[in-house]
Amino acid sequence: MPKNDVAAPIVQRMPKEMTIHGHQRIDDYYWLNERENPKVIDYLNAENDYYKNLTAHTEQFQQDLFEEMKGRIKEDDESVPYKKNGYYYITRYETGKQYPIYARKKESLNAEESILIDVNKMAEGHDYYALTGLNVNGSNTVVAFGIDTVSRRQYDLRFKDLKTGDMYPEIIKNTTGNTAWANDHKTVFYTIKDPVTLRSDKIYKHVLGTDATNDELIFEEKDEAFWAFVYKSKSRDFIIIGSYSTLSTEYRYLDANDPNGTFKIIQPRQKDLEYSIAHYKSDFYVLTNKDGAHNFKLMKTPIANTSTENWVDVIGHREDTLLEDISIFNDYLVLEERNNGLNKIRIKKWDDSADYYLPFDEETYTASVYNNPEFDTNIIRYSYNSLTTPNSVIDFNVEDHSKEVKKEQEVLGGKFDKENYISERIWASTRDGKKVAVSVVYHKSTVIVEDTPLLLYAYGSYGSIVSDRFSTVRLSLLDRGFVYAVAHVRGGEYLGRHWYDEGKMFAKKNTFYDYIDAAKHLININYTSPEHLYGEGGSAGGLLMGAVVNMNPELFNGIIAAVPFVDVVTTMLDESIPLTTGEFDEWGNPKKKECYDYMLSYSPYDNVKKQHYPHMLITTGLHDSQVQYFEPAKWVAKLRVCKTDDNLLLLYTNMDTGHGGASGRFDALKEVVRDYAFLFDLEGISS
Repeated sequence: MPKNDVAAPIVQRMPKEMTIHGHQRIDDYYWLNERENPKVIDYLNAENDYYKNLTAHTEQFQQDLFEEMKGRIKEDDESVPYKKNGYYYITRYETGKQYPIYARKKESLNAEESILIDVNKMAEGHDYYALTGLNVNGSNTVVAFGIDTVSRRQYDLRFKDLKTGDMYPEIIKNTTGNTAWANDHKTVFYTIKDPVTLRSDKIYKHVLGTDATNDELIFEEKDEAFWAFVYKSKSRDFIIIGSYSTLSTEYRYLDANDPNGTFKIIQPRQKDLEYSIAHYKSDFYVLTNKDGAHNFKLMKTPIANTSTENWVDVIGHREDTLLEDISIFNDYLVLEERNNGLNKIRIKKWDDSADYYLPFDEETYTASVYNNPEFDTNIIRYSYNSLTTPNSVIDFNVEDHSKEVKKEQEVLGGKFDKENYISERIWASTRDGKKVAVSVVYHKSTVIVEDTPLLLYAYGSYGSIVSDRFSTVRLSLLDRGFVYAVAHVRGGEYLGRHWYDEGKMFAKKNTFYDYIDAAKHLININYTSPEHLYGEGGSAGGLLMGAVVNMNPELFNGIIAAVPFVDVVTTMLDESIPLTTGEFDEWGNPKKKECYDYMLSYSPYDNVKKQHYPHMLITTGLHDSQVQYFEPAKWVAKLRVCKTDDNLLLLYTNMDTGHGGASGRFDALKEVVRDYAFLFDLEGISS
């Protein structure tokens, strides 16, 4: 790594006073939220130039890494076909092309292919292009889909005639991109977003070929803490509208044969009552936390009487097992469970003649029920992979228990052998007596000593679980002697719902403490040392990175924070910012003093101080709709004037994308290359 003798960008200070609860804060860089201000754009470009100058010596290595990662990918790849309503659907890629081609074949895989959408053609001339919500109507004649060319997740809803290949003239703006077709095959329900907050709050009904400005508003979610969505039941009998917040849900249903009918409510929302529904015969099956079932249980209720007093247990609550999801088939029920952090897939015949789990042998892995749109089948499709095992898609016959591997992920290049890699789980003790699982993977030739470089990833919010998945790009890290680790900290549901509850609101600091304690444990058992330990997290995981470098910067040589949520108090006080109102039950509402005080005590931006910080790479997207670009921009500006070291502080802003990064499959690789090159440079690895 060359000496840093390039001057960092200077940001003008424009102090803004903010007072609430009798407490005053001064934000010198609040003005950076002015997206259209040329001075803001100039600053972001100056930071990008600074990044390029300080990493110019890695450009050839980055190109080599890109070609290496790309070389492992089967470019002319395709998905396992799935059958729905008489057609086999296939997603495939062609060599050298960035985007998928969606196709289908009628009744037989030997039939002639018909292309639904070639995203490569549609994406021509766009720096960013995302297609979502591909949904064919019941007569197999029209496909609906959403398109985003800005990366704000505001999709234009479009319709294509599959008989003629022509597009319908109507374009419906600012949708989620998802739809639900009624059984008349011409009426479609969709969701509109608030143009400012981007909260999905209105469900409309559209009749194909009519003027969308005349569409009927079917439902409006007026509670700003809730988001609305619409979908069709797997049975194809009902259109279902859902409303959800962090701690409460509510559903309505409509006979899909009567699109002009009236939706009926299943159970009015109650605070702390969460439920979701699936239809089977004369009942709705309800996955819920009712009756204190914090790990959730399965109940059912007659369609004719759906309020909670009619719900009866089907699968009871278990203290040691989180019931994550269910899939309903004509003859059996499939449950996705989690016990001691590991996925379990349970198969139960409706007549109780069978009830068993699929066997999985590795110490840590990820298994999940795959796309199973057909209702009357004895085949369940699931996927399986681990930190060392490429992804497989498997068909399991519930009658004779036979398995057929439909596809195993190919790793090209001729060098990969799963036997060359070792994975394990390490349990780290926390300061309050808990045990945090750390999933670890490394090349068998890597000697585990205090000089071993280790990248420790974590997220820790919203109950989200970081799955122990295989990654072809990660091989570039492992093959150069890095250990890769995932800390399953509180705030996720890895060990059950209580693991989430103990890492949010007034327990949020447990997320940070768990990560710090996991890092210390890895150091104490000589898996690495502070000179070779690196942290990584994105979005709410970027908040985690920001908090731990304020608390224990001495533990890390480097940090990667992607699209980091770091200005917690200011953002949560601004209800015009997307996501804010819906997340008061996750972080707290700082308009309440007790919440304000607690959030302020850990907010990374507010707690930057004069101290040494590790090397840091911070990334964002100008059009990010979830964590606004100005949060990391302000954070970097403040860090520059406070930090007392000469370590690298780099901000890279993608001026064309948002929260999810690049849209093309190869462009997305370049973002990983950028991060890895930063780590390799700090370790003196140049090839």
